[in-house]
Amino acid sequence: MSEQECKEEYIRRIHKVQDYIEQHFGQPMSIEELSNAAGFSKYHFSRIFQSMLHESLAHYVNRIRMENALFLLVHRADKNITDIAYELGFTDSAVFSRAFKNYYDISPREYRKEYSKNCKDSFLLSEYNKDTAKKEWAEKLFPVTGQITIENLEEKQVAYVRHTGTYETLSKEYVNLLHTLFVHANNQHLLVDEQNWLLAIYHDNPEFGDESQFRTSLCLTVPKDILIQENGVLGRMKLEGGLYAVGHFRIQQEQFSNVWDYMYKEWLTCSGYVPRNSYPFEVYRNNPDADENHIIEVDIYVPIEPIIF
Repeated sequence: MSEQECKEEYIRRIHKVQDYIEQHFGQPMSIEELSNAAGFSKYHFSRIFQSMLHESLAHYVNRIRMENALFLLVHRADKNITDIAYELGFTDSAVFSRAFKNYYDISPREYRKEYSKNCKDSFLLSEYNKDTAKKEWAEKLFPVTGQITIENLEEKQVAYVRHTGTYETLSKEYVNLLHTLFVHANNQHLLVDEQNWLLAIYHDNPEFGDESQFRTSLCLTVPKDILIQENGVLGRMKLEGGLYAVGHFRIQQEQFSNVWDYMYKEWLTCSGYVPRNSYPFEVYRNNPDADENHIIEVDIYVPIEPIIF
């Protein structure tokens, strides 16, 4: 194995354990369990993880839990502090509250109260084009609208390449990432006429996370009967099934922030649904370079569940 192949294999294994943590953060996770998910010896795994991500394993798991705690405190008013504690894998609300306050220097109850009071003045959900978005928010609340449908999505298999970093660096690297995804998919004969969705999954909530650590996966759906060979470039994961609000939009590139804010702040708040604790994603339905006006046809998938009173 060459040096480059060895490095790619390490990256592949780190991506696998990141995916595993994302799927199980509400459950107790031992070092043995996580090292097995990554395929490393438990005696060396923590050091490898920290050397690759520049963040300790314990801090990483705790950060993912705490960022999800913020999401639930803000967007799930139907859940009390005890409900949230159990959902995140804490034994009771007191343990959760201590962990939350140690991390953010504010209690969960205080944070929920302050957010509710100040959220409309502080930020938008989307982190795309911050300056432009804030200006438009001040001038016109929702400059785009779209048709919203409710769909029950079946679980799908996807092949992905992953980017870690800000949305600004993602924008700069997007074309190369897309090229890499299609080259590897083509080499493995994963491309099937009219059966591959091209999509972007946003694993971290831009409201609450550190933008330098945002994970974005550019993906192609692949029929379940086709085997995806993982390597340090191409990974495989499941796209979670379930209920989604799907916004159908025709937009220009600079309007992505507007459609996300329309989905969350205009439609969702009046819909009778609340966001389900899973990642949202964008599905790209056309090639904008083939359109003389560079119109992008995109579907925004937001995982939801009915409000229970």
